[in-house]
Amino acid sequence: MLESCQNAQERWGGVHKLIDRWLQERQTLVEAFDVLVETPEALAGNRKKLKEFCGVLVDYVSAGHFEVYEQLIAEANAFDDKRGLELAEDTLFPRIEAITQFALAFNDHCDKGDCSCATTLTTKFKELGSHLHERFELEDCLIEVLHNAHKEDAAVQA
Repeated sequence: MLESCQNAQERWGGVHKLIDRWLQERQTLVEAFDVLVETPEALAGNRKKLKEFCGVLVDYVSAGHFEVYEQLIAEANAFDDKRGLELAEDTLFPRIEAITQFALAFNDHCDKGDCSCATTLTTKFKELGSHLHERFELEDCLIEVLHNAHKEDAAVQA
């Protein structure tokens, strides 16, 4: 019995810790965004801060796709949550993927040094902010549907 408790904690407690770490990374991303959005006229002139922001952005997006989403899907599969998986795959993931592509294109644009035009950069940055806001809402829904929905079931397995 102790072993099954430990296995459940490793399995589902690990998902919870992963989500907590990822949400902390989200907070770091929002803070980095806020620093730049407060001074949009300096956005193009502050390449160092912009580069730091882009690094945080790519790390956050990558962690979602290559760590968190995979774990959430594995958890939903383990609980045979067809409804949750269907919602994630048909509705949430396609929109998240589109936002990911926009975020990576923004990063690539800045990486190439194409961010000297303050007007264009400010417009793209504000658009990125809107996309990130939507992404955070979609990810919160994903966590609710694929993780929080199974918390009680995971506790029973423990």
